[in-house]
Amino acid sequence: MFDLSGKVALITGGNGGIGLGMARGLAKAGSNIVIAARNQAKSEIAAEELRGIGAKVQCLPVDVADEQSVKDMTAAALAEFGRIDCLIANAGISIRRPPQELAADEWKTVLDTNLNGPFYCAQAVYPAMKAQGGGKVITIGSMASIFGLPFAAAYASTKGGIVQFTRVLATAWAKDNIQVNSVLPGWIDTELTQTARTQVGGLHERVEDRTPAGRWGNPGDFEGIAVFLAGSGSDFVTGTAIPVDGGYSVMGG
Repeated sequence: MFDLSGKVALITGGNGGIGLGMARGLAKAGSNIVIAARNQAKSEIAAEELRGIGAKVQCLPVDVADEQSVKDMTAAALAEFGRIDCLIANAGISIRRPPQELAADEWKTVLDTNLNGPFYCAQAVYPAMKAQGGGKVITIGSMASIFGLPFAAAYASTKGGIVQFTRVLATAWAKDNIQVNSVLPGWIDTELTQTARTQVGGLHERVEDRTPAGRWGNPGDFEGIAVFLAGSGSDFVTGTAIPVDGGYSVMGG
């Protein structure tokens, strides 16, 4: 039930961080991979690594905030592989400002990428998934889906919205045998959080103190959850929001 041989996974922002971590897990389980991202050179580097694992890999440029770009990317993936079994809507950005300092265009930029992007991607893959008899959609939430983050007003709002969007898709598409679930990363060592640690004083130490596992996560921690949610082992799991956080979200005190 964890064999993904012959499957095709489309991962936005799949050329680094959590997206690439998930891609590694899927490739090890036998899936072919479509990396969709803005930085084509970075995507090619990631693709070479995944090909070394044994996957067939296609790299496609996309701006997930642009609906037509998403449609073009999806069409190119279907032209190459003929199917899309799993969408991982991973691409995201953050602008760290308290709400009273956030400009309207900054708010809109984050919403366009983090919330509109997954909407465009889900709509684009739906016809193919329905026609082939089913599929999997994995959205990426955050600890900000659960907790208020005073320094990330737009980001936290989109990640709360992503969880509700996931529930909506799960209930709407269950009849089409499409399962939709969200992964809520804790504090993970990626380019995004490395920047956060320079902007938010004491963040590194606070995260380590609160996390029962005693460490920050890393992209490799997402290989297993990706394989589970992309495979038949999760066929009766839908509409969930699963923390992958080393226990951060259940730590009291």
